[in-house]
Amino acid sequence: MSTSDQRGWSFASARVPAFFTACEETDAPGVGHGLTAGRTLCGIPRDRLTVYRSPFSPARETACPRCRQLAAEAPTEPGVQERLHHRVRGAVPGRLREELLAALWQGADVTLWINGPAKDLVRHYGQVDRIVEVGEPIEAVVRADERLGLARVVHGAREFVVFLPKDGRPFVTRAEPAWPRPVTPGDSVRP
Repeated sequence: MSTSDQRGWSFASARVPAFFTACEETDAPGVGHGLTAGRTLCGIPRDRLTVYRSPFSPARETACPRCRQLAAEAPTEPGVQERLHHRVRGAVPGRLREELLAALWQGADVTLWINGPAKDLVRHYGQVDRIVEVGEPIEAVVRADERLGLARVVHGAREFVVFLPKDGRPFVTRAEPAWPRPVTPGDSVRP
């Protein structure tokens, strides 16, 4: 659910299934397992596994039945809005932070959330020229040679850009929308 379908949306309704990394037993390939805390859900130790850069899919025919069962029983995890809300609570205080927290609480669309070297992220995804309202100077973060998280959040006619420095407080900016968005009932027509 997102801002286009807010009725019934909540952090609880937006929770997602637990995530486990896909792996196979090295000496017995062909059966998919879910990796957690150094071993599979069914108990095979990490040193006997080939680990893949993809999620474990319990629905696959080749999934280990025990891993499938334990994955289904695992508690759900916070959705993207709740995870970002948690990070933004520690952001530099101000009106933009409060607006974004309220928007996330209502199910705003998190259209991008990536991490990487600050210079590369800002150059390729920051679109700093579209930022029209800044709650904190961004030059230091933009020029930093450190890791950075960057999130874009759309809520109605508003677009927020969140800078999440590895070492430092996150801060929120507002950007002009990249393209005209249709106005839906309840949206503010003022950016």
